Amino acid sequence: MTVWALRFFASLLLLIAVIAAVADGTRTMAAERLVVTSAGEHWGKIAPNSLKYAQTYVQRTAHPLVWDTGVRPLLLVPTWALFGGLGFLLAYIGRRRRRVNVFAN
Repeated sequence: MTVWALRFFASLLLLIAVIAAVADGTRTMAAERLVVTSAGEHWGKIAPNSLKYAQTYVQRTAHPLVWDTGVRPLLLVPTWALFGGLGFLLAYIGRRRRRVNVFAN
């Protein structure tokens, strides 16, 4: 994958993370207590059928423990943290490298 595509996807993921953080912050101020929404909760609200299909597909094609020990803990992470972490990872991988001039005598 080229560097510009990594940066593009990183910016999209970071945008989603900011939107999720603002939504959680707004709900926190309205409720006067800390409100954190997990990625699984967002996915369940936006597209509940695709969440069910993804779970059955992963459990059918891989071992059922893959869903329980690998995917489900990721879905319990706050949405802003999951997308922000993935966005920063892609941004780090797609960063511009410094040119190093090596002079040999």
